[in-house]
Amino acid sequence: MNLVLLFPEDLVAPGRACLTGRRLAHVREVHRAGIGADLSVGLLGGMMGRGRVLRLDDEVLELALTLDQAPPPKLPLTLLIALPRPKVLNRVVAAAASLGAARLVLLNAWKVEKAYWGSPRLKPEHLRDQLILGLEQAKDTALPELRLARLFRPFVEDELPGLLEGGTGLLAHPGTGGPAPKVLAAPVTLAIGPEGGWIEAETQSLLKAGMRPLDLGPRILRTETALAALVGKLF
Repeated sequence: MNLVLLFPEDLVAPGRACLTGRRLAHVREVHRAGIGADLSVGLLGGMMGRGRVLRLDDEVLELALTLDQAPPPKLPLTLLIALPRPKVLNRVVAAAASLGAARLVLLNAWKVEKAYWGSPRLKPEHLRDQLILGLEQAKDTALPELRLARLFRPFVEDELPGLLEGGTGLLAHPGTGGPAPKVLAAPVTLAIGPEGGWIEAETQSLLKAGMRPLDLGPRILRTETALAALVGKLF
């Protein structure tokens, strides 16, 4: 937790916040802060700054707040990621938030097991928790937009062309194109398939919608590894 993320319900008075639970335990056991210590803090959806410890015990962490810094800007990036298996999902969602993506779409694909869509890890509150962990890691306060697209064809045919207007669409798939370009200004939509890759029909649909193919070489990477590698190359 590089940033103690605050929520509106934590604010007990102007410039004051009280925290319990996981964040209290982390500050006590990991930061090992004491009275008078300054912590990096930020208000979800708002500004960042410092929180001076006024009280810290088994029951509560009380902070005096100075919130005077804007969060880092989001990358002009929309991620389309084929829904990974549940135990990988947490890492992918947190990584997307940490990397600064503006939008994340978890998309169905032929190689996505139907059972994945029934996982409790897809509950909104669980996905939000993973986004929060990503923000805490990266020192950010702005949640990316997150949505689920359970139907591949309607999303690709009806919604994807609009996302690509005025920007660049890139389809990550082994053996389909050249290396990732360096993108500096245009909004980017990046599609990453299942670890087994998109099937041919999906690849053709994505290309028809306006995506450009790229690959990272002959090695097949895990979803979260490909995500980090591609974002690093693009931005």
